[in-house]
Amino acid sequence: MAVGDASKNGKKKVVIVGGGAAGMSCAATLAQHPEKFDITIIERMSVLGGQATSIALDKEKYGTTWMNDGVQGGSPIFKHTFRFMERYGHHPQGVKLQVAFGQGKDSFWTNCFPSPLVDQFSKDIKKFGKVLKLIKYTMPVLGLVPIRIMLRLFFFSKDFGDKMVYPLIALFLGTEPSPLTPYLGNQTANVACAILERLFDDPNMKLWNYDPDTLLPNLPDMVTFPSCDKFYKDWAADLRSKGVDIRTNTDVTAIKSRTKKGVVLETAPFDPEKGKTDPKGGQRAGGHTGPTSVTETFDDMVLAVLADDAKKLLGKTSSFFERFVLGGAYFYNDITITHSDSDYFSNNFETHFSDDLCAKPKNKQQEEQVAFAKNQITRREGDGEPAGYRPMYYTHSYKEDMAKIEMAFDCTNYQHQFRQDSPDSVTGEKPGQPHTQHVFQSIFLDEDHRDKWTIDQIDPEKIILRKWWHQLGHRWQHYIRVVPNMMWLQGKRRTWYAGSWTLVNMHEMACVSGIAAAWRLGAEYTVFDAFAEDLFQKYLLISHGKMYKKKGGEKGD
Repeated sequence: MAVGDASKNGKKKVVIVGGGAAGMSCAATLAQHPEKFDITIIERMSVLGGQATSIALDKEKYGTTWMNDGVQGGSPIFKHTFRFMERYGHHPQGVKLQVAFGQGKDSFWTNCFPSPLVDQFSKDIKKFGKVLKLIKYTMPVLGLVPIRIMLRLFFFSKDFGDKMVYPLIALFLGTEPSPLTPYLGNQTANVACAILERLFDDPNMKLWNYDPDTLLPNLPDMVTFPSCDKFYKDWAADLRSKGVDIRTNTDVTAIKSRTKKGVVLETAPFDPEKGKTDPKGGQRAGGHTGPTSVTETFDDMVLAVLADDAKKLLGKTSSFFERFVLGGAYFYNDITITHSDSDYFSNNFETHFSDDLCAKPKNKQQEEQVAFAKNQITRREGDGEPAGYRPMYYTHSYKEDMAKIEMAFDCTNYQHQFRQDSPDSVTGEKPGQPHTQHVFQSIFLDEDHRDKWTIDQIDPEKIILRKWWHQLGHRWQHYIRVVPNMMWLQGKRRTWYAGSWTLVNMHEMACVSGIAAAWRLGAEYTVFDAFAEDLFQKYLLISHGKMYKKKGGEKGD
């Protein structure tokens, strides 16, 4: 597993560039072997966590003192993520996911109660399940086809694609501020069919099962994260206590050389507040506060940064093949507006139950769903879920281009601390905040589509935070140039790559990618869960081209 020579003190000096989920997971895995590794994390921002960040709120206004504004939650299958969190006493909380796609009776559908649109496309929904199976068995061929081509190839209704499939894919791959990734850059139509099939069928990746009657199952299980800010601070404190050198506000200004003798870097102090965002990339211009750069040498380097940042950092030391592979990952600049403008939200999304939006129930189960959505019952039998139509995730499409969407979150309905910190004064069972005091996030995708955005409709007085994100678009090209070729880059000239972009953009995948890089450097993988071990084995094979032999159920601490 290990490659290269150790440092003179008998330890291998490893530098990890990037202090997000991938970099921290890599460091945590290496830190299990203090006799083997001397570990440094270099992070240009002032906080760790990458896209997993938190912000402070006014409790009197919004009912709680904090919220996660980047990664908000995920799937119950995020085993590695939860293990790291729970190690420091931070516990994810369960929630039943409610979504609201589209606006108006002709475009709206939900997983909360029967919708006319679902009835209209019942044949397409059933055919969709058959096509998913066909993609599975012809993966090398159909798997690389963009979703928009697949929909035409199998004669699906255009409205089915525009009103149901594209919003659903955006939910799968565009919800980090929730389960998977922050945003798609409005590239849903260009996502590879392989990812679509995996997200429905792969036990290690899927969020829920395909439903042949409604496409999306009724109120599937999800989780919301604890405070990412507090979690990453506790994680960093523990790693520092184990000897890991974590340097925030530090930038790698250049990679000078990568040879068999090691990697030579130049680093400098960095002030994110003084740096300028490059509108065409993730790197920042300016912000360096030190008089000169410092030259440092390490045995190995793990680039736990975005692919385009890695390409820029490698600079003249990169090979043609490295530039080809890393350049296959396309990123888009999106902006999230965190605000409390309930009027804007109600004008653009279906925020409240209406009989006009509901189809006639066909069976007892659907009758119960309608009663639950109307809040005519206290709790749903069996899971104790507070009743009521309380969507967390919303979309609407642009009329001039239905394949392009805007996404939004009602964070008060989604994140658990809003319910726990401000319960209903009478029942204590449901959110006590009135809709006018909810915290929302409106997500505007791809700055090249600025002319379509409804961003100017948001009351400036009710904006809490504006934040730009530089996000991966899971285009079909990603699964031709990047994913299958990562194994050929790993370890070349003392350089390793970690990050969710190496496969599919999930917080869990970022954690696994960091652990895999550490394993390749010589660290052990601690078995704590058979499901988690299976995901690690699959990732290692795909992104590193290495076989990992399972330990037969052996459990670690």
